[in-house]
Amino acid sequence: MDRLFSEGWKDYELIDAGGSKKLERWGKIITIRPDRNAYFKSEIGFGKWQKMAHFEFVEDTHTKGEWRSLQDAPEQWEIEFNDLVFNLKLTKFKHVGLFPEQQTNWEFINKHIKPNRKFLNLFAYTGAASLIARSKGADVFHCDSVKQVINWSKENMQLSNLDNIHWVLEDALKFAQREVKRGNQYDGIVMDPPAFGLGAKKERWKIENRFPELVKTASELLTKNGFLIINTYSPRLTDKEILPIVKKYFPTKTIEVNKLSIKSTSGKVIEYGELTRVW
Repeated sequence: MDRLFSEGWKDYELIDAGGSKKLERWGKIITIRPDRNAYFKSEIGFGKWQKMAHFEFVEDTHTKGEWRSLQDAPEQWEIEFNDLVFNLKLTKFKHVGLFPEQQTNWEFINKHIKPNRKFLNLFAYTGAASLIARSKGADVFHCDSVKQVINWSKENMQLSNLDNIHWVLEDALKFAQREVKRGNQYDGIVMDPPAFGLGAKKERWKIENRFPELVKTASELLTKNGFLIINTYSPRLTDKEILPIVKKYFPTKTIEVNKLSIKSTSGKVIEYGELTRVW
């Protein structure tokens, strides 16, 4: 399986990584965040990281913690990508509002989506993929189960001078299955499901258990010439498990499974989960 790299852009740079952390520049703001995929030694010493960064996220648990200020800087700011504007801010979950390793998917969407075609973003978070598709003139449906991140996505849409994205506050898989029953189809679908978690009714979610259901539903939603992107972040779901499932539901389409990766300016490589594309 090959690595597929996101390259960074003017307003984003992975400066260095190592020691289960990463040093990143978002516009003019530099952060230190935990990242268990950075299990190797950093190129630059942590002492220099501390002098460079404005904020460091200190974990209390695997999912929560708090930001520590290292220099005076705003806790909310804006950056750009391809003339789109994103409002970033410090959250208690260590994220700031974008997943930069997704840049390779944004470029794919930018290349393949066409004006007036229907695009579905499931588990959509703050909407970078939605904005990319809408900027190309697509009819975009953005689905997430968290009201706060949908509101955040709306802010990004307005900052980017876009409009008329369809906002769906709902469980992503349930919405997709209802769309199948309604006979709706889409020319582009992107899914970014969590590896694990609890649903609205405390039901357990594990991507390795739900992946076949996600792919089957996507196959019923996708138009004949459409494309599908699925990001998976679980060591229990490798390309050997992914490929047979995807081939079962898309026997005649091109399928590509790669390791989603990003390279730091210092030369370190962080590997994330598997990235599956169908077109």
